[in-house]
Amino acid sequence: MTVEFIGMIHHRQASEIHPPSSMILDRGYIRDFAQAAEAGGFDRVLVGYFADGPDGFLVASAAAAHTERLSFLVAHRPGYVSPTLAARKFATLDQITGGRAAIHVITGGDDADQFRDGDTLTKEERYERTDEYVGILKQIWTEPGPTADHEGKYYRFKGASTAIRCAQEPRIPIYFGGASDSALRVSAKHADVYALWGETHDQVREIVARLRAEAARHGRTLRFSLSFRPILARTEDEAWARAERIKQRIVELRAKAGLVAKVPANEGSRRLLAAAAMGERLDKRLWTGAALATGARGNTTSLVGTPEQVAEALCDYYDLGVTTFLIRGFDPLEDNIDYGRHLLPLTKKLIAERSASRVAAE
Repeated sequence: MTVEFIGMIHHRQASEIHPPSSMILDRGYIRDFAQAAEAGGFDRVLVGYFADGPDGFLVASAAAAHTERLSFLVAHRPGYVSPTLAARKFATLDQITGGRAAIHVITGGDDADQFRDGDTLTKEERYERTDEYVGILKQIWTEPGPTADHEGKYYRFKGASTAIRCAQEPRIPIYFGGASDSALRVSAKHADVYALWGETHDQVREIVARLRAEAARHGRTLRFSLSFRPILARTEDEAWARAERIKQRIVELRAKAGLVAKVPANEGSRRLLAAAAMGERLDKRLWTGAALATGARGNTTSLVGTPEQVAEALCDYYDLGVTTFLIRGFDPLEDNIDYGRHLLPLTKKLIAERSASRVAAE
């Protein structure tokens, strides 16, 4: 199996240790980050969905204009844009970029955040809608006829155009996030790649087994993606010292802003906190310090060590069935460049060597 590396591009410089500037959209930063990711060997970058941020389709288009090979994984919350229109938007992006688009389906686990854009459905209703929504996307992208009809609980249409096709055949890749039972059920039915945050080896084994069993019921197989915030340094001691400085900076900034970690609304965050409850250092390289300090809001677990040590840790997850790694740093642009120079080539080399050894042993 080949390994895929995904970065995460933001519309400005910001992270848990870097308060955002007043500039909402920094075109130069988008350009520099995209070009650095492409030069570093990333396969694609995730464009996140934020209820208070710029439109992801347009951010991806802007970044694509400054790159030639880098692909774009655009996060999309079903429900705010009709599925027929969303299908055309993603197909158009795929055509404009020459087959470099993918969708990351985010149903949404926080009721308050969903309501910022006017969504009042319950979490279970949202996943039910997502099931219907993604089915429609696939229908519009692959329907053989010039038009498509649909009669469902959340959507009804007749004669929807299927003229705008994806450049990729038969359609763009579908990534799916969410760790609740409903998320796993819909992922198994629709996703090409199931994405989860950086968890322990035991947690990954458990959820991979569940997804594979659920997907088998639909006659399908999935690929798996894992998200980390690698913290690298010249020596292991220096890397752990850097991790501690990052945690202290997070605590300092959150205290200054009056932020208090709350009980998370989504299952993915609860899984990270369950790991954090077992300790800050797990499975040799897994660090939960930032997750604990932030209440596990988003992708906040790290692999800590030298580039060689973190590459070996990624290979351990590869052996568990993970073939996609979404990695981003607390110093976003600088870490992005560092990953491309050191971590990506080392990991690809180690995985190639492991794969060759297995083939030779068969």
